[in-house]
Amino acid sequence: MQYHQNGFKPGDPDVSLAAPDHRQSGDPLPDVVDVLIAGSGPAGLCLAAQLARVPQIRTMLVEPKLGPMEKGQADGISVRSMEMFQAFGFAEKVLRESMWINETTFWAPDADATLNRVASVQDVPDGTSEMPHVLINQARVHDMFLDIMRNAPNRLAPDYGWKMADLTIDPQATEHPVTVTLENTEPGREGQTTTVRANYVIGCDGARSNVRRAIGGQLHGDAAHQAWGVIDLLASTDFPDWRKKSFVRSLDDGILMVLPREGGHLVRLYVELDKLSEDERAADRGMNADHIIAKAQRIFHPFKLDVKEVVWWSIYEIGHRLTDKFDDVPEVEMASRAPRVMLAGDACHTHSPKAGQGMNVSMGDTFNLGWKLISVLTGRAAPSLLHSYSGERRAAAQGLVAFDHKWARVVGARGEDDSSDGLPRVARAFVDNLPFTCGLTIQYEPSALTGAATHQPLATGFDIGKRFHSAPVIRLADARPMQLAHAIEADARFRLFVFAPAGDDGGAGGAVATLCDWMQHDLASPLRRHTAHGEDLDAVIDTRAVFQQTFDTLDFSAMPTLLRPSVGRYGLCDYEKVFCADQKRGEDIFETRGINRGEGCLVIVRPDQYVGHILPLSARSELAAYFAGILRVRA
Repeated sequence: MQYHQNGFKPGDPDVSLAAPDHRQSGDPLPDVVDVLIAGSGPAGLCLAAQLARVPQIRTMLVEPKLGPMEKGQADGISVRSMEMFQAFGFAEKVLRESMWINETTFWAPDADATLNRVASVQDVPDGTSEMPHVLINQARVHDMFLDIMRNAPNRLAPDYGWKMADLTIDPQATEHPVTVTLENTEPGREGQTTTVRANYVIGCDGARSNVRRAIGGQLHGDAAHQAWGVIDLLASTDFPDWRKKSFVRSLDDGILMVLPREGGHLVRLYVELDKLSEDERAADRGMNADHIIAKAQRIFHPFKLDVKEVVWWSIYEIGHRLTDKFDDVPEVEMASRAPRVMLAGDACHTHSPKAGQGMNVSMGDTFNLGWKLISVLTGRAAPSLLHSYSGERRAAAQGLVAFDHKWARVVGARGEDDSSDGLPRVARAFVDNLPFTCGLTIQYEPSALTGAATHQPLATGFDIGKRFHSAPVIRLADARPMQLAHAIEADARFRLFVFAPAGDDGGAGGAVATLCDWMQHDLASPLRRHTAHGEDLDAVIDTRAVFQQTFDTLDFSAMPTLLRPSVGRYGLCDYEKVFCADQKRGEDIFETRGINRGEGCLVIVRPDQYVGHILPLSARSELAAYFAGILRVRA
C-alpha cells in the first residue's frame, strides 16, 4: 500500500481526502448523476466501491430497504473473489474473520441405515491460489464495501428507502439520456416519486429487477420444482464434522449440507425439503424454520441436533435462469450506439445456492464493468468499450447456469452409485468441479480485450483470458516477499508485467531497458499515446518488471527510470515496481508459471485481473496495437 506521495497524511491511510463537492448526509437527492446503481447487494456495492474512488464521477446508489443488511443470504467466498478482495484491500480482514473451508466430507447410510463418513476431500487443490475458500456472512462483505465507499473521495453512501420504479432512454440525448423514476419505500412516504437523470443506469436489483423489466429483458430457464430450506443456527450436536463442510445423505429423508460459519459456533444448513408440483410454489406449503429443523434432525439421525437459537432462515426453490442480454442495446443496433443501461447479478442470472457461486459471480459482473465505466467516464476509452461487458459476462453466466443445472441434480439425486474410483457420485462430481467452484474456469474469448494465443507458449502458466494466477516474488527495493498479483489494485489501471530474459539485470542495452526506454520516450508507445498531459507515467498503464536473479545481486538504482518513476506532487521515487524470483524459498515464478527463461515475455493484465495478452519483449507494434484497440489517444 502506498501513501504520502503527495505529502504527509496522518491517520488512517484508507481514508482519502474528501472531494470538495461530495454529497453529505442529509443533502437532497441529486438531479443528475453519471451512474445510478439500483440495488445495494454485492453486485451494486462492488461497483459503487470502484466508482466512489474517482472524484469526478458522480454516483448514486439506491436501495429499497431502509438500512444495510445484517444477516442471512449468501455466505460462500470463492478463491477468485478473495483474490478480488485483495485488490480492494480488505482480503486480510476477511481472512481474519471468516471460516476457512479446508476439507469437505461426505456422509451416507450403510446397510443398517447408520450414517458413516464415506469420503473426505481437500476443498481447494494445492497450487490453485494463495487464497482459501472461506465462509462469512454476506452482510460483512457489504460492510467492507461500504467502508471503502464512505472513506473514498466521494464519501458515497446508499440512498436507502428508494427503489428504481421505471426508466426511459432518450436516444437523441448525449448527456444524461436516462430518466429514472424513483419511488419512496419509507413508512408514511410510500409511493412518493422523484426523477433523476443519469448517463448510465446499472440494474443490480435482483431476480425481480425493475431495471430489467424497463428495458424489456426477461429471464429464461427452468426450475427443479424442489423446495429447500436454509437456516443459520447455534446448536449442540454430536455430529463429528460440525465444523467441516459436509454433504449428509439419509436413506429416506433426502440430503443436507453443513456449512460451518465464522465465529467458531454458527452453522448454516441447506436442507432438502419437499418436491413441488409443476405449478406449485414453496410458499404454498406454509413451511417455516420448525420444518427445516425437523427434517435436518431426521437426516442426521442417529446423531443429535439440539437447536439453541435460530439466527435466520428461508425457504427457496431451485431455478436456473438467464436473460438474453445484459444491456439495453439490441444486437442490430450495436454498431450505432453504446449501452446506457446494464444488468448485473441476479437481475440477469439466477441459480441454486448449492455451488456457492451466486454472490461471487455477481461481484465478478461488476468488477468487470467497473473499470470499463471508469475508463469511459474519464475519457480514457470510447463508450463502445461497454459492449464488451454483456459479451464477456453473459458467456460467464451461461457457464454458471449450465454447471449449476447439473450440480443441483447431482446433489439432489436419490440413490447414488459409487464412481469408478470408489468415491460416492456426489463426491466425485465435487472433486471434478473444484476449479469451477473456486471461480477459476472463466476464460474470455479473443477480442479487443483478450489477445490470441499465438504467444501463449512464452508463459504457459498465465492462460490468456483467465485470471492472472499469482506466484511468490521478492520486491527488490526492500527485499519483501510477496505475491506478485498483490501489486494489482482495484484502480482501473492496466498492468504490464515485464519478465526479463536470462542474464538481463535491467542494465543499459538489455532487453528490459530497451523496452522501457521505448515505452517511456517513443511517441508510438502506448504510454505516450494513452497517458494524458499532467498524469503520472503509470496513471493508465502500470509497468513492472520481474527478474530471474536473486534480489541481492541486482542494483535498484541501475534500473530503467520507467521502473523507478517520479510520481505525485513532489516527484518522489516509486520503489515498488521491480521484483525478483523467490529462489530462497524454492518458488521461482519463472518455473511455476512456465515462463520462457531464454526470451522472457510481456504479460498484460487487465484492470479486472484477467490476462489480456502475452507478447515477446520485442513485439512493439503488437503491444501498441493491443492498447490502441481499447484506449483513446490522449497524448
